[in-house]
Amino acid sequence: MTDMTNQEFEDIRPYTDQEIPAAMERIATSSALPLLASYVCPDRTFDEVRAMLRSFNTIEDFQMGVMYHANKQIIANSITSFTCTGIDRLDPATPYLFVSNHRDIMLDASLLQNVLVDAGHKSSQITFGANLMMNPVVIDIGKSNKMFRVERPGGSIKEFYKSSLHLSRYIRHAITEQRESVWIAQRNGRTKDGIDRTDQGIIKMFGMSRTDNKVESLNELHIVPVAVSYEWESCDILKTIELYEKQRGPYIKKPGEDLNSILTGIAQPKGRVHIEFCRPLERDELQAFSDLTAGDFHKQVATLIDHRICTSYRLTPNNYIAHDIRYGNMEYADRYTPEEKKAFKDYMHKLSRYEEDCDIDQLFDIFLGIYSNPIDSKRLFSRHGA
Repeated sequence: MTDMTNQEFEDIRPYTDQEIPAAMERIATSSALPLLASYVCPDRTFDEVRAMLRSFNTIEDFQMGVMYHANKQIIANSITSFTCTGIDRLDPATPYLFVSNHRDIMLDASLLQNVLVDAGHKSSQITFGANLMMNPVVIDIGKSNKMFRVERPGGSIKEFYKSSLHLSRYIRHAITEQRESVWIAQRNGRTKDGIDRTDQGIIKMFGMSRTDNKVESLNELHIVPVAVSYEWESCDILKTIELYEKQRGPYIKKPGEDLNSILTGIAQPKGRVHIEFCRPLERDELQAFSDLTAGDFHKQVATLIDHRICTSYRLTPNNYIAHDIRYGNMEYADRYTPEEKKAFKDYMHKLSRYEEDCDIDQLFDIFLGIYSNPIDSKRLFSRHGA
């Protein structure tokens, strides 16, 4: 990424190549380096890692020298099968807006970068929630990895509108002027219950930066829905507890909870992981909604994305097992073995440690929903044409 002359986005943009050497020096001298180095480069000494960091002069140097290999470590240590389909639909010369379901705080977007690079595409820029900018080292790593800041909703309506317009303008700037792809989640925050749905407010935000023609406004962003599927849902136990507490009353996020979710997502065994680049949204599809009011237009586009993601979600035996257990039948018994069912039930019973403080049957139902809901979503959208 070259230097940006546009100062409008100084508060949210990633680093430029010119800022990389100083950022690498800060990371190299941080107290967090030993932990980071031991994971990403277990076969190198700290001095060797420091020297490597100090040799980086560009974002690509950092991404290929550190992030690419960090993802490789994650795949090797916690994923039994990592597959991708649909990238042949994309042109390496075209920048896209990847609108993805969101199951893991970091991995959904991070693993996608390796897929892009391996297929001969440039890595994408990545939205980075302001709540995740926990300390200077995380900020340096994120902004050196093409991450740009996104403010969570809050404050007055006027402030929310202003920040949404700012984000919309930056996304359009990145795609149409910088000619770089962008990754963004389909909704604010991760899907906790296994139901992947696009917030139509996200679609509204995309169009805020060009209001003269709502169809062309979205069409020039080259929207590509992305479905990320995990055999073992990232942070499934943690998500179950959070959903349980939310059903009991207001949920207050605990100190360090986001960091714990990031680390759990990285380390937790994930089994088979699949990324599907769905068919890009086409101008004719958007044009079909052109006579609708703005609100209905955004809703229909969101539903179109949901259809692509939910029908492309890669189901595994865990999903079928959970569905049969939850609904007390054997509808999908031919999709799994008795051994797989036993392994799933044994894992689910890890929730028993919380039974003194929680309704264990309700915990089990929430957990089963996380895994069974993708089946119901797939069936729902499969009944309707794309």
